[in-house]
Amino acid sequence: MRRFLLAGFVSALVFSMSALWDIASAHKVNLFAYVENGQIFIESYFPDGKPAGGGAIQVLDSQNNKVAEGVTDKEGKCTLPVPKKDDLTIVIDASMGHKNSFTLKKSDLGE
Repeated sequence: MRRFLLAGFVSALVFSMSALWDIASAHKVNLFAYVENGQIFIESYFPDGKPAGGGAIQVLDSQNNKVAEGVTDKEGKCTLPVPKKDDLTIVIDASMGHKNSFTLKKSDLGE
C-alpha cells in the first residue's frame, strides 16, 4: 500500500512540475543578437518557432541607460546601428509577459 501511495505522490509531483515548466515556457521568447559591420542583428522567436513580430526592442548600456530602440518585423528580426562601444544588453518585450534579454560584450562589437 505504501508503494502505491508513494508512486501516486511521485506521479503527482512530476505532473505538477511539468505543468509549471509549461507555464514558464509559455511566457518565454528566445532572443539572439550579433554584430556585423557596425550593425546589431537581432532575431527573436517563441518556443514553438513562431517569429516574435512586433516586439519592442531596447538596447541598454552598462549603466542601464537606453541607448537605442526598435521593433521586430514580422519575421521577428530587427537591425540597429551599434549605438556605442560598451557592454550592451538587448531587451525584448513581445507583449503578454513575453520578455527576454541578450548581452553583447564590448569585445563582441568589433573595431
